Amino acid sequence: MSYNYAVIGSGRQGIASAYDFVKYGEAAKVIMADINFDAAKDAAGKVNGLTGKPICEPVELNVKDNNQVISLLTNIDSMVSAVPYKFNLELTKCAIKSKTNMTDLGGNTAIVKEQIKLNNEAKNNGISIVPDCGMDPGLNISLISYIFEIFDSIEEIKSYGAGLPQHPVPPWNYELYFNLNGLTNEYYGNAIFIENGKVKEVPCFDGFEVIDFPEPLGKLEAAVTSGGLSTLPYELEGKIKTLTNKTLRYPGHWNQFKAYSQLGLFDEKPLFFNGCQISPREFYHFLIGPKIKPKSNKDVGIISILAKGIINGENKNLKIELIDYYDENTGLTAMQKLTGWHASVISILSAQNKTVKGAVPVHQAVSGKSIIEEFRKRGLIIKIELG
Repeated sequence: MSYNYAVIGSGRQGIASAYDFVKYGEAAKVIMADINFDAAKDAAGKVNGLTGKPICEPVELNVKDNNQVISLLTNIDSMVSAVPYKFNLELTKCAIKSKTNMTDLGGNTAIVKEQIKLNNEAKNNGISIVPDCGMDPGLNISLISYIFEIFDSIEEIKSYGAGLPQHPVPPWNYELYFNLNGLTNEYYGNAIFIENGKVKEVPCFDGFEVIDFPEPLGKLEAAVTSGGLSTLPYELEGKIKTLTNKTLRYPGHWNQFKAYSQLGLFDEKPLFFNGCQISPREFYHFLIGPKIKPKSNKDVGIISILAKGIINGENKNLKIELIDYYDENTGLTAMQKLTGWHASVISILSAQNKTVKGAVPVHQAVSGKSIIEEFRKRGLIIKIELG
C-alpha cells in the first residue's frame, strides 16, 4: 500500500523527514511546502537525488493561510510540521479539518497543551495528532516509554541529550544544528521535572554535573534546560519519585551562556536604548548567530537515559544509550536524523493506522518498543543494558 505525505517547512529537519517518507514510508507522493518556493524546490531536489525516486514535489505555501493549508492537505495521509512552534496550533486545526494525521517538531509545552485539548475533534475525524516530536523532546520520551513497558515499577529516570559538533572550535565549542530561537527558548525559564514524586519547576542552568562518555566525547557537562520532557511530568506525578532531563555540552559552555541569560539577553520584552526600541533576544541572536553557525555538518547526537526500578520483584538498573553521527553517504546530520526521523516515523505509523487516534502526546501515541524497532531498521544503534 502507498501513502501521500507532506512536509511543511523545507529546512534541515524537514528534508530529513521527507527523505524518510520516501525511503521507509511506502510513499506515492511527498509534498515539500515552504513560503519560499526556491527553498522548497532545492529541498525536494535533494530528497529526490538521495532516494533516486522523483516523487518529492515542491509547493509554495503560506502557513498563515488556513484555507491554503487545508487545500494542500486534502488527500494527504500524514504531514510533518517543521516550521516554528508558534504555527503548530493553527496547523493542528487545519489537519483536523482536512482529516490528515500530523506530527510536529514542537518546542513549546504551553502550545502542546492547547493542541492536546483538541483530542476529541481529532479522534472523531479518525486521525492522530502527535505534537512535540523530534529528538529532545520526542525520541527521548519514546525511550522513556520503553522503560515503563519493561519495568513493573520505576523509582528514578534521568535523561540526557545533546547535538554537538564532532570537532569543537574555541571559544564557543558549540555549533547550532537547528533553529536559533529554539536554542534560546530551551535556555529560558524553567524546566518541569518530578522530584520526590511531585511536579517541580527547576530553573534553566541548574543541576550542573559532569558525565563521562566514551572517547572521543570524553567528559561532557550537563545542565537543566526547559521543555525536554514536554507534558510527561504532569502525567507521571505520583507514579515515579524522580524524573529529570538535562542537556549535554562541551566544558565551559554553561558558564558562557548562563552569563548571557543573567545579563538579560534572552528576554523578549523590548527595551528602549538611545531612542530605539530593541528586543534583547533579537539583538543577541544577531550577534551570536554567525558565531555558532555550523562550520561543518559533522555532528554527533546523544541520548543517554538511566533508570532504576523493579522487574519481577528484583531491583534493576537500566541504561539506554544512542550516539549517532553525521552520515557521509546521505549528508544528513545526526540532528536531522534523530529529530526529523522521529516525526516522520510516527507520521508513517499514523498513516498505517498503528498509532492512537486523537491529539495525544508522544508517550501515548505509540509504544517505545515500536520506535526502537523503527530506528534500528534505519541503521541507528540503540544500546540497552539491564543489570
